[in-house]
Amino acid sequence: MLESLGRHGTAIKNAHDRSKARRLLNSLPPEIQKDIGWPVSPRSSEKAALINTIWSAAR
Repeated sequence: MLESLGRHGTAIKNAHDRSKARRLLNSLPPEIQKDIGWPVSPRSSEKAALINTIWSAAR
């Protein structure tokens, strides 16, 4: 049981680390994202505007 719990904990930590790295890369300016080969995040797209509207309404 502890072995299984350890595997789940490791999987959660790995997912968190990947998410943190993705957020960091998405926060870089688009020029730098393009230079390193990271797809430019859709900051000005309609989808981003919709998400911002939803989150601001939830507060």
